[in-house]
Amino acid sequence: MIEERFEIDKQRERKKSQYKYILIGFLILLGLIIFKYTRPYMSGFLGAAALYVMVNGQQRYLTQKLKFKKSLSAFLIVMEVLILFLIPLTGMAFLVIDTFSGISIDPEAIMQQINDFINSVEEKIGFELFTPENLAALPKAGSNLLQILGSSIYLFVINVVVILFVLYYMLFNNDEFETAIREILPFKEENKQILGEETLLIIQANAIGIPLMAIIQGVFAYLGYLFFGVENALLYAILTAFSTILPLVGTMIVWVPLGISLLLNADYVNGVALLIYGFFIIGGVDNVARFLLQKKLADIHPLITVFGVLIGIPLFGFWGVIFGPLLLSLFILFFNMFRHEYVPGSKAEPRVTTRYKSSNANFPAYDSIKIKKKKKKKKDGKDNKDNKDDKNENKNNTE
Repeated sequence: MIEERFEIDKQRERKKSQYKYILIGFLILLGLIIFKYTRPYMSGFLGAAALYVMVNGQQRYLTQKLKFKKSLSAFLIVMEVLILFLIPLTGMAFLVIDTFSGISIDPEAIMQQINDFINSVEEKIGFELFTPENLAALPKAGSNLLQILGSSIYLFVINVVVILFVLYYMLFNNDEFETAIREILPFKEENKQILGEETLLIIQANAIGIPLMAIIQGVFAYLGYLFFGVENALLYAILTAFSTILPLVGTMIVWVPLGISLLLNADYVNGVALLIYGFFIIGGVDNVARFLLQKKLADIHPLITVFGVLIGIPLFGFWGVIFGPLLLSLFILFFNMFRHEYVPGSKAEPRVTTRYKSSNANFPAYDSIKIKKKKKKKKDGKDNKDNKDDKNENKNNTE
């Protein structure tokens, strides 16, 4: 009788396990279908998730401290995000589109300018560097630029709308959302807390640090290009801003050729001055700004930023500058968490940032564990003290 009951329980467990894996299979299948048709709008979902991590503390403060209704506090925070973040970012995107759309791409004129530039260089150095055959394909590189920008602007605006709607409902249901995330994370509570802290630091470094560095250097570059007489100063300032993500060379890839171009055109004063300005001012403000930002934000390895942008732009378009490095950082973080949690003897730290900083990312479950540990330590210390007093009392009685 007992053996039969044991066999029945075993069969039930086996069926339960089978049903679980079947359900997982359905979830994966449906997830792939949903991802296929929502991929153009993934930037909106990622943007909402990133902004949620950054502003959820405000939602808790408004609802718990000031006793605001969730709907009102979520609406106010969404308006804050729209005014302080999305509208300026959208304005920058339209500025880039407008700047590039004002450029007339004439392959013959480009070819003639390239030939004139090469001829002037060859006259200076005394031997032939390039031939027209080698340069025949160069004008074709920018022929599809306007088409790419035109197709991107529609998805950019749509993703802004997606961000607003998704962020509102994430804030409105923030407790349920965080509970669901904690339940599915395959880590112990301590590592879940670390994951929350690291995620906040990664999002701050990528969503704030990268655009802010680009804006700062772009502004200083624009002022310098205007002062030293560079044509299309705004265009080159935008290119300088985007080049901040490049390691080692960085903005030098823009202002060095501009300075050399002025020198070749016999404008020696402005050419030398622009090179000096680029080295000390544009390059110097980069170092100063990074030093100041690293006091507030985590330091992400430059290779993560570079390869993240290369991955993100084909996936998310303009938003890939932010979300590409974010995705790559999270991938490396999960990889380190897996090594730390499940690989015996691994020396990996469950972090991806090179500087740890405490944050406001709190997991109530982990906090309760810390409280229990503290209580247990206090109790153990009290018990040890009582035992010690009992021993001393027995010793005195014996004497």
